[in-house]
Amino acid sequence: MYDLPSEDPEEFGLPDEFHGSQPDLLKKTCLSPHYSQEDYFIASDLNLYYDSEHPLWYKRPDWFLVLGAKRSQTQQQLRLSYVIWDEQVSPFLVVELASPGTENEDLGRTERKDDNRPTKWEVYETILQIPYYVIYDRYKNLFCGFVLRSGKYEALVLEEGRLWLEDLGLGLGLWQGRYEGVEGLWLRFYDATGEWIPTPDEQAEQERQEKEREQKRATLAEADRDRERQQKEQTQAALEQEQQKNQQLRDRLLQLGVDPDSLP
Repeated sequence: MYDLPSEDPEEFGLPDEFHGSQPDLLKKTCLSPHYSQEDYFIASDLNLYYDSEHPLWYKRPDWFLVLGAKRSQTQQQLRLSYVIWDEQVSPFLVVELASPGTENEDLGRTERKDDNRPTKWEVYETILQIPYYVIYDRYKNLFCGFVLRSGKYEALVLEEGRLWLEDLGLGLGLWQGRYEGVEGLWLRFYDATGEWIPTPDEQAEQERQEKEREQKRATLAEADRDRERQQKEQTQAALEQEQQKNQQLRDRLLQLGVDPDSLP
């Protein structure tokens, strides 16, 4: 795919399936305990305009998150792009999904072109000063993260392939599993306990399984109560039968002229 030209000579091919599924999983699991969902903005493959003096210059992150930017409430308000000089809030986190055509630019290995337009790395690090920058290469299963310190990106050591984002109250890590029927290593968010944030479908499945377990527990409890009730009934029947036998014996003794109460 990346060998095929695009209508735009600056574009490397076209978006693929992974660039649809992976951002979708990130969005569905990005449920911050510190922010209402109305108080942060998430976008994927949306033009990010960063310089009011060059209003046609933009970058297009595969996925980004802006804390403090309000979500649109109506269809008419849905953003066509993200314009920094209008929004006045830079992204908090950018995720790039490395591909053969973009890997060098994602990792800051390219230089400015003849039009002197800043590279992706320069925009994220110097112009917008985005606190966290993450790159995931699904071909190499490579997950790397950078944090902005003293104006420069510093590579992070990601223990067990996980990155904790304190301001967000969530972590970002690699999860081995099946998403939308596809098995692989997926980038997704986890909570403070280390548990993966479930997607709505996963949450519904968990609730269904919990409901089934609850129903099974209720069925077993009812079966236990039935057994206890049957045991009580059997015990009561045996007692009544014993009492009946005793009474028959007393009656027989009386018929024989023997006082049952006089017997030892």
